[in-house]
Amino acid sequence: MALPKAQVLFGDAPEARALSNAEVSERFDELMKALDTAPTRTLHQADIAAAFGEGRGISFDSGPATAYDALSKAITPEMSKAISPDTLSSVQSMLESLKTAQPDLMKDLTTSSPVSTGLVAYDLEAPAKMLTPRPTPLRNRLPRRKGVGLAHQFKVISGFTGTATGSVANIHPGIVDTTQTNFAPAGAGNALYYARGPKISYAGYDKTVAYSQFSVSDAVTWSAQYAGQGYQDIRQLSRTSLLYSSMLLEERMLLLGRGTSARNFLGALTAPTGLTLTARSAGAGETALSGVSTNIYVKVTSDAGDFGQSVLTSAATVAPSSQVVDVTVTLPAGATGMRVYVSTGSSDPGDAARWFAGRSGTNSFTLQGALPTSGTAASSVTADTSAYTAGYDGILPICTGADSGYVNRLNAALSTSNPGSEWQAAFASLYDSVKADPDRTLLNGTDRKQLSDSLKTSSSSNYRMTITQDQLTGVTLGDVVNTIINEVTGKGVSVEVHPWMPQGNAPIISDTLPLPDSEVSDVWAVYNVQDMMGVDWPVQQFAFESSSYWFGALVCYAPAWNGAITGIKKV
Repeated sequence: MALPKAQVLFGDAPEARALSNAEVSERFDELMKALDTAPTRTLHQADIAAAFGEGRGISFDSGPATAYDALSKAITPEMSKAISPDTLSSVQSMLESLKTAQPDLMKDLTTSSPVSTGLVAYDLEAPAKMLTPRPTPLRNRLPRRKGVGLAHQFKVISGFTGTATGSVANIHPGIVDTTQTNFAPAGAGNALYYARGPKISYAGYDKTVAYSQFSVSDAVTWSAQYAGQGYQDIRQLSRTSLLYSSMLLEERMLLLGRGTSARNFLGALTAPTGLTLTARSAGAGETALSGVSTNIYVKVTSDAGDFGQSVLTSAATVAPSSQVVDVTVTLPAGATGMRVYVSTGSSDPGDAARWFAGRSGTNSFTLQGALPTSGTAASSVTADTSAYTAGYDGILPICTGADSGYVNRLNAALSTSNPGSEWQAAFASLYDSVKADPDRTLLNGTDRKQLSDSLKTSSSSNYRMTITQDQLTGVTLGDVVNTIINEVTGKGVSVEVHPWMPQGNAPIISDTLPLPDSEVSDVWAVYNVQDMMGVDWPVQQFAFESSSYWFGALVCYAPAWNGAITGIKKV
């Protein structure tokens, strides 16, 4: 316990305020000398051994807790004789002052004193927890092959007489003895006729899939790397995150990418047409609009999924009153849905005050409750971002594109009267057109739940769930559709959830073709001139910088063997 300074002991007492600094110092030195000569007890090893040998033990008084306690205990009769009466009087006078000032001279050490955050250890667990989902099912499944040059090219025989594909008409093969068939080469001047059956015809085309370059980068400053020592290797974290980020972005490209028409891809989405706003009373589960006393102005875009959207439509307006407003459009082929932007006012405030209100996987969206007054403004949509020059067509755009074998935009919930009927219609159409026999269908998690729930709410007697006697005290709730039986071919079509599938869309995919000698081992494949690699750049500033790089494209050899169901309404 440290004693108070000399000025505290002798300079602040009322009767000692007239003392000079020299007198204060002299009295303090006298007190310290007396304290030093006070009797003390020193325990030697022999004393300790003797005490414990006799069973007496040794006790110690607890030490003084405050400066007042220390000085009071020190003023023994022996020490009183060792100092002058004036010094002793000053000490005793000051002790009385210290007695009343103890709370100010010593505060308790707590978790909030003397530092508000406490003199405590920080129980920081290292390293940082990576709560970052990173599934890449398409990338894991699709074959990856070596590409060469600037594009992947192949030739397709899309049909010949008898296949009823490729727009090749069928002919009757019957002949008689007098049948004569022209076998002259095309464009030849002289016709050569032979007694033979009619010639068959062919259809085909060339296909070119241009490669694109892709890359993302990251940087770690020297200060971040070195300050993190003992907690986490920040540079290693950067490299790992860069790798997973590249794989996740490629996964989304494989699913949702759109290339430009200038490179023979599907190209940009057009804006929706037929925008209408309909005010109506709120239905069950809906909330009437609030805070709207004038008009509502709405613009929409065609949604392209993760990578962008089309340009905006013109504004439509309506004046609701404690109602909800249905926004309805006609979507172009390939759109995953629409995005809605809304503003209010007696007159249109413009795109800078028109805020993003949500997105829908169907052709309709209901405005309800409190409308947004901040966030992403429609003025940020300055150009089309649905297609990219450095990009290629992904699975969903191909399955909903012009070359797809089947597309049905429902704009409704899935059937509960005949669960799975939407897929059966697709299977029948694909089989009729090219004898396709799909392998799987991909759904958003919400849509798969709706399909599974349709079994439980079905009005059809074809499905029944039974609880047996031994399950009465341990019933397992819920069921899931994991396979849809193709009622045309009898094949089981796997039902899978894709983590990044936009709600309302369900591509139907053929992994292989049911055709002998088709020369197509896989309907879908990734071709890379350079597969994904990492690059650590030379240090040119106070940072460690890295990039990923890959150069390739997704190739679909047989789009007509695939299809899609879109516009599944969320329920």
